[in-house]
Amino acid sequence: MASSTSVPSTTQIANGKQDYTFALTVLTSLFFMWGFITCLNDILIPHLKAIFTLNYTQVMLIQFSFFTAYAIVSIPAGILVEKIGYKNGIVIGLVTAGVGCLLFYPAAGYQSYIMFLGALFVLASGITLLQVAANPYVAILGKPETASSRLNLSQAINSLGHTIAPYFGSLIILAIAVKTAEELQAMSSADLDAYRLAEASAVQVPYLGLAAVLFVIAAVFAVIKLPKIEASEISASGDDGKNYHDMHKSAWGYRHLVLGAIAIFLYVGAEVSIGSFLVNYFGQSFIAGLKDSDAGKFVSFYWGGAMVGRFIGSAVQRKMKPAKMLIFNAFVAGSLVVVSMLTFGHVAMWAILAVGVFNSIMFPTIFTLAIDGLGKHTGQASGILCSAIVGGAIVPVIQGYFADTIGIHHAFFVPVLCYLFVAYYGMKGHKPSYLQAKV
Repeated sequence: MASSTSVPSTTQIANGKQDYTFALTVLTSLFFMWGFITCLNDILIPHLKAIFTLNYTQVMLIQFSFFTAYAIVSIPAGILVEKIGYKNGIVIGLVTAGVGCLLFYPAAGYQSYIMFLGALFVLASGITLLQVAANPYVAILGKPETASSRLNLSQAINSLGHTIAPYFGSLIILAIAVKTAEELQAMSSADLDAYRLAEASAVQVPYLGLAAVLFVIAAVFAVIKLPKIEASEISASGDDGKNYHDMHKSAWGYRHLVLGAIAIFLYVGAEVSIGSFLVNYFGQSFIAGLKDSDAGKFVSFYWGGAMVGRFIGSAVQRKMKPAKMLIFNAFVAGSLVVVSMLTFGHVAMWAILAVGVFNSIMFPTIFTLAIDGLGKHTGQASGILCSAIVGGAIVPVIQGYFADTIGIHHAFFVPVLCYLFVAYYGMKGHKPSYLQAKV
């Protein structure tokens, strides 16, 4: 039986009424921004792959550097948020992400792949802190039973950022065709300098703009008033009548949280891995034979599908148990990837793009199922779950290895395996139970 979402209740509201409309509206901007920034990686990958002549494994270090931040920063971020509060955590996260965007300027200027990877890590560290603070905040601001629906709606706005970013990146970053080594040698010194300047500006300008927007949003959050919340009450209890959080001193003592972290690791890994390969996949002659700038625009359909799916999921989950939706979506997503692997041309292309629709509700659904009944451990649990987003660092590299060895077409078997575990979590893994050893 699917568990109802259980989260800490709010305890202090400025006007004494539980009206969270303004707070949720303001938080929406965060979900949009980190969705937009994260999805720009899908455009950076083919751009930097061509510039630095990288193979698939090497270029997937972009996602490795970005998502490794979740593993390193998430748990400390959860502790920090519990000490300084959700609002202050959001402000610090925005400033850190802005600094990461600024670092793209020297990375592009020096044409240094290592500097790009460092800038991505700093940028992702800021976004990690935002996620650790904002996800449980959205879940808490409202009725516990509608937390999954509320988080799905916020994630739909996140997907709007995902949808816009590839098209924007294709117009700005991929607009300049990358020259081959032979073409560069044939260019005059003046033409070569002009080309290098344009190539660098293609990355510098958009990320400078993003830095400015992030700093402005940080300033807004620093001055506005948001509801004060604390994890003091629990809305669910175990079968023995005791609150879940009384059973353990740490969130690690709950099986459904640990399995939820694994499910998020694999889900994010699958979603990011598929998105990372789309531009190069659509460039293959047996799929669509598209130029990078054209293929990048089609990536918007992948993330746009997730946006549409989340809006639908936000409504459907008010009447349907989240776990059942998770099972259905995971099986359909895996099946579509298999179809793409076994076919060619437009069938393979649109099958893989359609996966985005069914990815839609997975993260917020797993997240809310995993924090069910954790009460005062919710902050720590959020850090654990956000650290599991490191799957976006590991799985693409694994798929990159297989793309180099068995070909990009059949390397998509990796996400299929990920979706199978997500389906298992929806069937059995999400049910609250205790680990043998009390932590």
